[in-house]
Amino acid sequence: MSGKRSSIQTNISPAATKSNLPGTSKEGGIGPFSSCKAWLWSVWDFAKEDSNRVKFAFKVGLAVLLVSFLILFRAPFDILGTNIIWSILTVAVMFEYTVGATFNRGFNRALGSLLAGILAIAVAQLALQCGRVTEPIIIGTSIFLIGAIASFMKLWPSLVPYEYGFRVILFTYCLIIVAGYRMGNPIRTAMDRLYSIAIGGLVAVLVNVLVFPIWAGEQLHKELVDSFNSVADSLEECVKKYLEDDGLDHPEFSRTVMDEFPDEPDYRRCKSTLNSSAKLESLAISAKWEPPHGRFRHFSYPWSEYVKVGAALRYCAYEVMALHGVLHSEIQAPYNLRLTFHSEIHEAATHAAELVRSLGKDIGDMKRTLKTSLLKKLHSSTERLQRAIAMHSYLLTSNFDPPDNSSEPLTKLSHTFSTTLYDPSSLLTEFVSSGTEKNSNHTNQNETSSGTPPQQTESYHEMMRKQSRRLHSWPSMEVDAFEEEGGRSMEFLPRMRAFESTAALSLANFTSLLVEFVARLDRLVEAVDELSKMAKFKHEGV
Repeated sequence: MSGKRSSIQTNISPAATKSNLPGTSKEGGIGPFSSCKAWLWSVWDFAKEDSNRVKFAFKVGLAVLLVSFLILFRAPFDILGTNIIWSILTVAVMFEYTVGATFNRGFNRALGSLLAGILAIAVAQLALQCGRVTEPIIIGTSIFLIGAIASFMKLWPSLVPYEYGFRVILFTYCLIIVAGYRMGNPIRTAMDRLYSIAIGGLVAVLVNVLVFPIWAGEQLHKELVDSFNSVADSLEECVKKYLEDDGLDHPEFSRTVMDEFPDEPDYRRCKSTLNSSAKLESLAISAKWEPPHGRFRHFSYPWSEYVKVGAALRYCAYEVMALHGVLHSEIQAPYNLRLTFHSEIHEAATHAAELVRSLGKDIGDMKRTLKTSLLKKLHSSTERLQRAIAMHSYLLTSNFDPPDNSSEPLTKLSHTFSTTLYDPSSLLTEFVSSGTEKNSNHTNQNETSSGTPPQQTESYHEMMRKQSRRLHSWPSMEVDAFEEEGGRSMEFLPRMRAFESTAALSLANFTSLLVEFVARLDRLVEAVDELSKMAKFKHEGV
């Protein structure tokens, strides 16, 4: 290819044409076989991601096989008859992923079946006493009443956790009362089905507890610890990108899919933490039904405290997501202004992430350690950041022009603050004079080296200054439009200065969100400390 359109040639070989025909893959294989292979690889990756999924599938198959023996063998089938099918139905609807969820579902199933059986027997006896004429009327009326009452009660707020139990009452009662009416012996029908349900429930519980048990408490514990690490990693990732970004290849919401940044995996993990509220609550409810096991060996383990800690952590994650919003916002502070406060921002973020990871590690190891030293370093670095922003706030609101070299910090901030009264006007004068000296020296060098007239040199610097304004202002203005506006009237200059000030305030927004994140960490430390006390974590002093 020589660079001209007329010289571009496209040669398509017969083999390439054949490989791109419908029904063939990129490797030249047949389409259905390649898609099946890809599907098998996706299944393998899904199973490899969490081995408990394979264990759960294996246990369900084993439980269904065991209750099926009651039908395959002649002796139990002669005793219970076709009602033994209810054992298979019970295993299918009762077997859950975790042990606690299975106990919860089993309790609802047992209580609902027992109440439905008692009601069915009582109504059937009443219908038989009233005669054959009124029997179907009584049965039909009872079915309507049970269906209406059970459906209404499961919507009651305090009874929502037992919604499955009311559903069991409804369909068990209807099946027992109708089958008993046709078979003529409702009491025997109800008892046989209750026996079958009890057998299926017992098999489901034993298999779930004894064969590769998956505990909801362990899942909840691991989920919370992972959330701590994801928040800490996302915070460090956001601050690192904000301080290292030069504004050239900056992703924007308008140019990318909302909330999709492939180069920020920790961002997506933190976003999943915000959506973990329902999952943590569900695991906590299931964990309450589990007996003491593993590391959680005492009764009345405070699983609800895990939900409270998760809520406090999500409030911190909200601030991290807000920091990412500033990172990807349309209005950006100049890169040299971000470098000016680089050390203060980086130090505060590093100490905050270290504290979050330490809290997660304490929960993971079930240890209670004092965080006095970490909190002191975090508060000290945060106060240093606040004082730096307050003492150099003129950099965020001033109207003087920035230096031409946008890759260097505006000023060298002092890392030790004196207790004497600080006069920002002196530093402002010093800054302006230093910028003027740089410009004059640069102009003199250009005059001596290239012999360029001063007028052309000044116009060149003026053009570069306008270009810098265009890059670091919002809404962005083209240079030509700025020159046209500026040539006609000077009233456009205050607008450009306002845009520059707005862009600089983006840095103040970022630092305020970081300080708010640190403030919310105090509440998170209290929640973790309360959990460690109630869960009786091993105490270790630091």
